Amino acid sequence: MPDAPPAIEAVGLRKTYGKREVLRGLDLTVPRGTVHALLGPNGAGKTTIVRILATLTEADAGTAKVAGYDVRTERARARRAISLTGQFAAVDEMQTAAENLRMMARLARTSGPARTSRAAARARAAELLDRFDLAAATDRLVKTYSGGMRRRLDLAASLVGQPDVVFLDEPTTGLDPRGRQELWSVVRELAARGTTVFLTTQYLEEADRLADRIAVLHGGELVAQGTSEELKSRVAGHRLDVVLADPAAYLRLAPRAAYSEPETRTLGFPTDGGAPQVRALLDALDPDGTAIERFSLHTATLDDVFLTLTKPAHREPNHV
Repeated sequence: MPDAPPAIEAVGLRKTYGKREVLRGLDLTVPRGTVHALLGPNGAGKTTIVRILATLTEADAGTAKVAGYDVRTERARARRAISLTGQFAAVDEMQTAAENLRMMARLARTSGPARTSRAAARARAAELLDRFDLAAATDRLVKTYSGGMRRRLDLAASLVGQPDVVFLDEPTTGLDPRGRQELWSVVRELAARGTTVFLTTQYLEEADRLADRIAVLHGGELVAQGTSEELKSRVAGHRLDVVLADPAAYLRLAPRAAYSEPETRTLGFPTDGGAPQVRALLDALDPDGTAIERFSLHTATLDDVFLTLTKPAHREPNHV
């Protein structure tokens, strides 16, 4: 629908805990049917944003709407339109997968009057177990599941009510690579079906692979928003990595670098990748030809974006 409101729309969100200002006038818009990733260092306020948008915490100032409903004045309607999956699975380990989903379906009253709710619950549970590749383990106790299976079941439980917007707060925390891959497949499927997914993560590869758009949170503000490619090109098309000959040279040049690796005395510097700029940068960094031991050039990654934009003194305009 062309006139449908954004899935998420926040204006001027502020939140303070004690003397610490966690959010400082945050603005955010997420179109419907997209995957939007929120990146930021530990303590940047990612979970606070999710809790405000999911109606679990009230902002001190500003407004927010989710699925068209004001999270403060239309809280009940907003809650019916969303689901939240946190960092740790919230399913009952002493029940089977089918029992967990049937219980959630009855609580959500997904369809029909009360007299048909049990049949509806069974049908919805079976549908989700099949969709999340858990049908073969439907009658096993959840405590026997792997971490990836538990996370898939947790997400399946959150979809019982067929929400418009799904919040995933660092959903792959603690999962091995296979478990992360499994959950990524689920997120892609959700987006393909038109569900809006709002994802917080510390795994930059996760955001790069899944998100239509990415926002970077630092110091309570969104310091940049855009597609992965837009953010990479904004920071730099490429990065020049130099290995310094000695610790003194490393310490002297480190304040100018966008990336640093003290163990190997490696520093990274943004560049467009062209030979003239690379030569000029090498001359500026090492005019005597004695400080740099070797160098390499590679395409910028989200790691470069993250490290550059979350430097202590860094501030960028909000939008690409």
